[in-house]
Amino acid sequence: MKIKLTLAVLLLGAITSHAKVIQSPNGQISIDFRLKNGIPTYKVNYKEIPVIKESKLGVELREGNNLMDGFEQVNISTSSFDETWQPVWGEVKEIRNHYNEMVAELKQPATNRYMNIRFRVYDDGVGFRYEFPQQKNLVYFTIKEEHTQFALTGDHTAWWIPGDYDTQEYDYTQSKLSEIRGLLRNAVTSNASQTVFSETGVQTSLQMKTAEGLYINLHEAALTDYSCMHLNLDDKNMIFESWLTPDAEGYKGRLQTPCHSPWRTIIVSDNACDILASHLILNLNEPCKLEDTSWIKPVKYVGVWWEMITGKGTWSYTNALPSVKLENCDYSKLPKNGTHSANNDNVKRYIDFAAEHGFDQVLVEGWNIGWEDWFGNQKNYVFDFVTPYPDFDIKALNEYAHSKGVRLMMHHETSGSSVNYERHLEAAYQLMNKYGYNSVKSGYVGNMLPYGEHHYGQWMNDHYLHCVKEAAKHKIMVNAHEAVRPTGLCRTYPNLIGNESARGTEYQAFGGSKPFHTTILPFTRLQGGPMDYTPGIFEMDIEKINPNNHSHVNATIANQLALYVTMYSPLQMAADIPENYERFMDAFQFIKDVAVDWDDSKYLEAEPGKFITVARKAKDTGNWFVGCVAGDAEHTSKITLDFLDADKKYIATVYADGKDADYKTNPQSYTIKKGIVTNKTKLNLRAVAAGGYAISIIEAKDTSELKGLKKL
Repeated sequence: MKIKLTLAVLLLGAITSHAKVIQSPNGQISIDFRLKNGIPTYKVNYKEIPVIKESKLGVELREGNNLMDGFEQVNISTSSFDETWQPVWGEVKEIRNHYNEMVAELKQPATNRYMNIRFRVYDDGVGFRYEFPQQKNLVYFTIKEEHTQFALTGDHTAWWIPGDYDTQEYDYTQSKLSEIRGLLRNAVTSNASQTVFSETGVQTSLQMKTAEGLYINLHEAALTDYSCMHLNLDDKNMIFESWLTPDAEGYKGRLQTPCHSPWRTIIVSDNACDILASHLILNLNEPCKLEDTSWIKPVKYVGVWWEMITGKGTWSYTNALPSVKLENCDYSKLPKNGTHSANNDNVKRYIDFAAEHGFDQVLVEGWNIGWEDWFGNQKNYVFDFVTPYPDFDIKALNEYAHSKGVRLMMHHETSGSSVNYERHLEAAYQLMNKYGYNSVKSGYVGNMLPYGEHHYGQWMNDHYLHCVKEAAKHKIMVNAHEAVRPTGLCRTYPNLIGNESARGTEYQAFGGSKPFHTTILPFTRLQGGPMDYTPGIFEMDIEKINPNNHSHVNATIANQLALYVTMYSPLQMAADIPENYERFMDAFQFIKDVAVDWDDSKYLEAEPGKFITVARKAKDTGNWFVGCVAGDAEHTSKITLDFLDADKKYIATVYADGKDADYKTNPQSYTIKKGIVTNKTKLNLRAVAAGGYAISIIEAKDTSELKGLKKL
């Protein structure tokens, strides 16, 4: 690692004691900061084109004497920083963290209070945050609202989901910003817990495109001890303003100096691929705080999950109880319902399948007592996270899995009772250590306990991070579902190996997602960190799994294969049931082959809502994998494999939509073609609407491997 810190003043623009301009290292992005009548303001330009017009900064306090105006500048300093760091896992082997920084130190003479605003300007965007130094006249304080503005230059096209304090599990809407108000009501679909706050409120990460062809992304980084930020639109003036998630009393944050806000981020480029390739949010997080990371390993897994999501099986063990009190419930005396999926024989079947096909782990949900009345009741003591159902022999099943070279993946559903989870957390992690579990999928379905708290409020954000830190002490990796959307904390705590926090594959069994959904998620949800999207569905007609479920998966098989490359995650599930893979073993081969950790990633082409094509180099190999997903319309790629080594030959296997493929009527039509490729190979490949293609490119070690193959 090389680190360079320039302490001398790096003043890259001009001019008065109340106005400073600082540029990115390549000079293409600039921030203009100034005090205007005592009010902090900023502007952002890209290649001298306005991106954010003059926008106000400030924080409104419950106690009065707001930190919004009446400021004078005490000092302003600038510096430069350049380092290269290696993530424990990731899209690339090394990440450069290179920025120019400006710190504006402000004083409010009327109250004798101090507030700093720190700006960092990268070649791909900017980040800024509020900092509150330790001081006599500002010690404990409560935020009523943060008033960070993003004044836009026009009525941009946006890909958005409704602003909500409790869920991101919405389909995306593409519209002009001015159309959000009229469309938002229909964009709100039902969820187990939701709190929509405004007719023009949307969530971050927000992706936009200007009429001039600039791509702009708004998000936040390093969300700790603070409330999640949403955006509320003044659609008359095209100004977004931050809108924090409140606590049970309606306040937006309770802080003690010294402290700071998360970073507010703006990623900008005239090339959509640059948005996808950006590492700005990771770079704005602190370096890894774990001394030993050798136990953190990317995971490819299967699981007893899809059969329950589709309704073929159940999480619960019995139908004999209207309600459950764990302390006096003897399940051994209760009749089985006959649909409980987490039983010994069924779990062994998944273990055998995982072992046969080289998967690392098997997720088992519904293994522990209490599922009979877990949903929607806001119970405090809903699960104990240590007691298995009578038909789940936790000791024997783990021993069986280990004998096959496979681990079981733990599942902890909290049902929103975070207090109960913290009460049992140490015992639950100790049980995992006892039986050899090293990863857990946690869930937060339903309204939160304590009552009145929201999924994305300060209290819950502290809870999620507490669980990750405690898990690290037990060498456990965490995959949190229904938690706050990621903001790059996986750099600091890389045992946070995955999150859901978006509309995942499960909704394909709940009525479907829009065909363009997976062409938007990498521009939005994945900006802050990887998603446990759970791809790999091969049977699109859910009625064939559960006759009472008439849902249809809006994708082709080739599309589902491509997701393992386009939806980056070090945690990838082959989500379908074994029987469906056994029907299409030639296509299933790609899921078996594809890597989950990478040395390099190349975004070959992209347009939000339309298509994404990505090439990734598998960790410590010469092998590459390519994935392309299409949106609502057919897409033809014209790509060159110039990312391959010039002096080598490779064996490529192309999995593509068949000529008659159609995601509605013929989603299981695909073709497989194999041949020789080099770095000069050019490919024209077609993806139907909601379709795609996937390519494995394996380095040929010997010419004998090429025998009988032709050039593609």
